[in-house]
Parts: sequence; C-alpha cells; structure tokens
Amino acid sequence: MSLHASISSLFTNSKSFILHHHHHTHTFTHSNFKPFFFPFLSRTNQIHSSPIMSLSSSDTARAPPPTPLPTPPLTKFKIGLCQLSVTPDKDRNIAHARNAIQEAAAKGAKLVLLPEIWNSPYSNDSFPIYAEDIDAGGDASPSTAMLSQLSHNLKITIVGGSIPERSEGRLYNTCCVFGTDGKLKAKHRKIHLFDIDIPGKITFIESKTLSAGETPTIVDTEVGRIGIGICYDIRFPELAMIYAARGAHLLCYPGAFNMTTGPLHWELLQRARATDNQLYVATCSPARDTGSGYVAWGHSTLVGPFGEILATTEHEEAIIVAEIDYSILEQRRTNLPVTKQRRGDLYQLVDFQRLNSH
Repeated sequence: MSLHASISSLFTNSKSFILHHHHHTHTFTHSNFKPFFFPFLSRTNQIHSSPIMSLSSSDTARAPPPTPLPTPPLTKFKIGLCQLSVTPDKDRNIAHARNAIQEAAAKGAKLVLLPEIWNSPYSNDSFPIYAEDIDAGGDASPSTAMLSQLSHNLKITIVGGSIPERSEGRLYNTCCVFGTDGKLKAKHRKIHLFDIDIPGKITFIESKTLSAGETPTIVDTEVGRIGIGICYDIRFPELAMIYAARGAHLLCYPGAFNMTTGPLHWELLQRARATDNQLYVATCSPARDTGSGYVAWGHSTLVGPFGEILATTEHEEAIIVAEIDYSILEQRRTNLPVTKQRRGDLYQLVDFQRLNSH
C-alpha cells in the first residue's frame, strides 16, 4: 500500500488507520483525530513519489496548507494580565477576580487574561471539590457566570484562565473564552496533563483526578484570532504550530509553573512559541504563595512576534496592561520569512482535525 493510499484510508475509517512504509506497519487507533506531527523523509527516499508530497513549496510543509493570517477586527488594543492570589475561599477568589478584571478594563484593556486554576487551590484534593458544571451555567458555575456578566457589562473579551470543570462524571482543567456580548465563545480543556516527577524537587500527577482534553481550541474574537493552551500545553510546539497554521494572531496560555521549572523554562517556552510562529504569546500565572501546597512561579508575561518581552511582572499580585499591535506581524514575517522557507519535501505538520473536517 502506498503512503498516499494509507493516509487516504485514514479519512474513511475514524476508528483506526494503518501506515505501511517499507517492511514496517504502524497501527494507530483513536475515536477522533488530533493534530499530529509527522516528519516525512527526504526526497531521496521512495516516499517522495507520494501525491501528497508532489509539491515542494513551503505550503506542503503543513497539511492542509496554512490559513492566511486573517484581517483582525482591530489592529491595536490593550491586553490585561491579572496575576491573582488564590485562597481556599472560593467566593473570595471569584470576587477578587471580578475586581481585577474591572481594574484592567478601567485601564483600557479590551482583552483580559486570568491565571490557571484561579478559583481553587491547585491540588488533586481540591479539584473535585471546587469543580463546576460549566455547561449547566448559572448557580452550577458561579465562576463562569461572573465572567459572562463582566464581559457583557464591560464590553471586553475575557480568556478566563482555567477552573476545574465537572462534565459527565469526569473532571477537566478548562479555560472559557467570553465575547463582548457575554456569550461563551470557546471552551478549551487542557490537552497535555501535568504529570511530572523530579525527585527531591516536585512531583505532581494531574491525571490522578483530571481527564485530558481532546481538541485544540482556536477562536475568533473581537480582538483577533486566539489559540488557547493551558500551562503544560505550552511545552508542545506542535500545538502552537497548529494554531499558527490556522491563522492565529495570539496564543494565550494561563499557567502555573512551579518553583523548579519556572525559573528554567517559563519565559523560555513563551519566547520560543512566539519566535517559532511569529505571533504574540500572552501568559498569566497565579501570584506566588509560599505557604500553599503548590507554589507558583508567577511572572505573567506578554511576548512579541520576534520573541521580545513586551511586559512582565515578578511573583506578587499584579495587573499588567500592555499594547498589542498586529500590524507588525506581517512585517516580522517579511523580515524573517520562515513561513515561506519550510521544506515541505523534508517534513510535514499534519492537522488531522482540520484535514478530516474537509
């Protein structure tokens, strides 16, 4: 079976597909498709004869070809990053977030980003207790009800950090995006769960209580096209590349990096995702509380499309308001045209979800 035929068969059978290459057979099974980074071999290999690789332009490095960067509803606007302290008092956390959003809006922010798990302590013991039924709304989800009300009243877009979500007997780490009309525009469930073990430093296994999300989330808002990730999602460049290929202007990552990985990787990863894809990256962390079971690194940041730090803070509570200017995206991509220099004859990023939808 040719590679082309194998991949074609992928889209006629949603349960499984088989790739044959030389004498090796690889079987993949899943109920729905997620983005997948598939490094195709060079043109010196037999694989070059496949119709899927018949073109050698940069567009073939991404399948489907990348979506042109859409014209955003506005070119310049202010973003607010609300680095909040989080306590065991859920009502207090909600009221505190409300005040911070109002303050950011009063300073001119048209987009406000909250931290990861801002209504609950960050612990496996707390997630089931603080979890909300987002789909039910109202009293079943007071955290998102507040976000909906404020986005409508203040006429701003809110990327609502994340909260523990309960749905159909499972728990998720979930980010909700609300438009200026107060309506829920998107819901991102953390795709990559934070399961790490660094002996003597930190051990945390999110999968003890949380289930992984299955879908990348990109959403058109009144402040442009935004790709959403949550904390550990930022470590996976493929997800950011998928968002860039779908025409994102900005990536938002609410996160809570810790005192071990934060100093090493938090800023590095933000700058890498921005530089790789030549777009804006915004992050928001909880403020540091050395008395809590999980100590956050802080340092909420806005990064520009050349990897430059445009605004950041330390570990204390803070509200950062900074300007985003989308007009420089095309300029940066012209100055350093990596998007036109990818080698589709050597490698390819496959967005299965988008390809299958076609």
